[in-house]
Amino acid sequence: MSSVKVAVRVRPFNAREVSRECDGIIEMDGNTTIITNPKQINDNIKSFNFDYSYWSIEPSAPQFASQERVYQDIGVEMLDHAFQGYNVCIFAYGQTGAGKSYTMMGKAEHDQEGIIPRICRNLFQRVSNSNDIDAQISVEVSYMEIYCERVRDLLNPKNKSHLRVREHPLLGPYVEDLSKMAVTSYEDIRDLMDQGNKARTVAATNMNETSSRSHAVFTIIFAQKTCDPVSGVETEKVSKISLVDLAGSERADSTGAKGTRLKEGANINKSLTTLGKVISALAEVSSAPASKKKKKAEFIPYRDSVLTWLLRENLGGNSKTAMVAALSPADINYDETLSTLRYADRAKQIMCKAVVNEDANAKMIRELREEISRLRDLLKAEGVQVEEDGSVIYSNDRHKAQELRNNAMNQSCTEETVNANPAEPPSAKAAVHQLQVNEKIMAELNETWEEKLRKTDDIRRHRETVFAEMGIALKEDGATVGIFSPKKTPHLVNLNEDPSMSECLIYYIKEGITRVGSAEANIPQDIQLIGLHIYNEHCIFENREGVVMLFPNEGALCYVNGRSVCQPLVLTTGSRVILGKNHVFRFTHPEQAWEKRGRALDESAPSAESLDWQFAQVELLEKQGIDLKKEMEKRLENMEEQFRKEKEERKKEYEKERQNYEARIDALQKQVEEQSMTMSMYSSYTNTEELNTEDDIYVNPLFEGEVPWTERDYQLAATCFQKWRFHQFTSLRDDLWGNAVFLKEANAISVELKKKVQFQFTLVTDTMYSPLPSDLAPAVEDDEEVAPDGRPYPRTIVAVEVKDQKNGATHFWSIEKLR
Repeated sequence: MSSVKVAVRVRPFNAREVSRECDGIIEMDGNTTIITNPKQINDNIKSFNFDYSYWSIEPSAPQFASQERVYQDIGVEMLDHAFQGYNVCIFAYGQTGAGKSYTMMGKAEHDQEGIIPRICRNLFQRVSNSNDIDAQISVEVSYMEIYCERVRDLLNPKNKSHLRVREHPLLGPYVEDLSKMAVTSYEDIRDLMDQGNKARTVAATNMNETSSRSHAVFTIIFAQKTCDPVSGVETEKVSKISLVDLAGSERADSTGAKGTRLKEGANINKSLTTLGKVISALAEVSSAPASKKKKKAEFIPYRDSVLTWLLRENLGGNSKTAMVAALSPADINYDETLSTLRYADRAKQIMCKAVVNEDANAKMIRELREEISRLRDLLKAEGVQVEEDGSVIYSNDRHKAQELRNNAMNQSCTEETVNANPAEPPSAKAAVHQLQVNEKIMAELNETWEEKLRKTDDIRRHRETVFAEMGIALKEDGATVGIFSPKKTPHLVNLNEDPSMSECLIYYIKEGITRVGSAEANIPQDIQLIGLHIYNEHCIFENREGVVMLFPNEGALCYVNGRSVCQPLVLTTGSRVILGKNHVFRFTHPEQAWEKRGRALDESAPSAESLDWQFAQVELLEKQGIDLKKEMEKRLENMEEQFRKEKEERKKEYEKERQNYEARIDALQKQVEEQSMTMSMYSSYTNTEELNTEDDIYVNPLFEGEVPWTERDYQLAATCFQKWRFHQFTSLRDDLWGNAVFLKEANAISVELKKKVQFQFTLVTDTMYSPLPSDLAPAVEDDEEVAPDGRPYPRTIVAVEVKDQKNGATHFWSIEKLR
């Protein structure tokens, strides 16, 4: 067993955080990550320990962690496990814009590549450098996206509908009909990743979403077959490398999401919340005693979301797993950053039970063949025969007639692989379904490597045909799809809110007419777009002798450099072109760009790097009369005015409260003065030695003569004063407040030790009918007067009532005993 490797990585400040002058809240000391709460003065520092803590804010800093260092620590170790035959998984978690995609995918520059391309390149480097010439290596890859709990195949355009997630007793959870592409080199994988990212970008643009709203899972199935030269026994090790870029985690109130965005966020939060529940449950299982582990493991909610269902083996199962948590250093993201750190802290407690996957296919094929044979026998006994092509034949003619009647209804049902037949017995129906699933799986396992390569090539050609029909540029050799710069042909480059999706698609504007519209147009469109406000025939680009003009169709939304275009317009290199609501492009004319390089550059002109999606959106709003700066200033003024009003209201409330407290203090002061005067009066009366002194006798100014007091009057006054003095110095409030902390601690200890004992304060009065126990009775002072029965005057004290809930008994303790 091994625990999940957990690393955290903090990225540099982005432009938004710099503009808002945000402060840093993340510090790292070795493998310890420290976060500071900017809103609290006391107890504002929290620290977490992980396997790796990567500081990637300032490249010039000595502790700066580069892409290479992250790969050497995490990627190399996981690739070693894959060569040993283990399943491995690396997944990135964090809020939107925290750097997950950069860590996993990186950028096109060699030193900026992420974990995924480096693992793929290093895998084939190790294979080519291997000394075992008899080893047969096969590599297959799949690329899927989970969006709103639905699975998309990013490599096979034929799988247009959402794929279903199933579970097999031998395979475990898997995606039905997900394409697995056979590859023979790193270049093949790189091209497939590029094609998958293009398909992801096209789907995202059509649905007006970004990649941060979906989970991307890139899987490499790595098989090694070797033959022992002595015994001649063939052994095979199969490992699955799952590389997961999770969707961004954020709260709805922090993003301001509404409508469809809120629904997307709810699905993302559902999967991420379920992932958190699974991680917490697995952490509890890992720390639970051996006797309770099996019971706790039965209640792990893997099936509550598609993501956790597919990652079941990678979380606490047969896998070596690593997690990379991406952090923002800004104080405005404190809540999300702290949540990410707590998420990662729970994940490091998970224990996985990885085993070497040897001879997996041979064992699986044998068990599947036995299962198919058993199912065929079961169906034969029921009078049902399944042919090799999957068709079902019933020996009873009535069943066959019923099947023919239901064929029309069942042809449109694509979600189920078995036709519904009311006359078919439930056991036979389930057996037919399981038989067809097993035969499909066994057919995939029995495919030769040559058949897999042929199938991969067919899917590649079909995918390139689909891209070509949409107008997306192919490389000059026609073999792969990729980003390249045509030497002379003008083209459009897509821009996207998500940087990982920007500049993924290139559309040629050929010599002559290039039509832009949807696939439903009567005239075939050279560039096919789908989305909001895209007409069947949207616009036309005309390229004549190196001059490109845009001709918008009537009513079509077309914007160039933020201005609405209704008449033909000549485009210049660097122009921002927006078609409809979602499709944003940067127009590039290579010849014009070359001429600009030859001339002196205008320093005020924006660079190509700055002409991104954000620039185009701000420009569009400004040209449409919406000044963002003025809007922000207006909003800031409104917020300041609101703050001013609230401040004045709070000031008035404070002044009112202050006056109330001063009035209460004055009243209490007068009361104390009156009580002091009264006490001094009574003290003078009870001092019998000084009563003989005529000068000290209190004489009421209303009465000129001396007041005649009897002996009984003196005794009564002395008794009253004695009671007053006794109660004057009894402060129950001080006893309660001063000992509340001890009572709270006693109850906490009782709960911790699982003792069914409860402590609470009570008031007890010492009377003749309910005398206090000796340990609660207060000590009698020498000068204290007593009642005629010899006991002190009745007195109320604070005691502790101890309830023994287990035995149903109640005891009383003194305050001293509680302490």
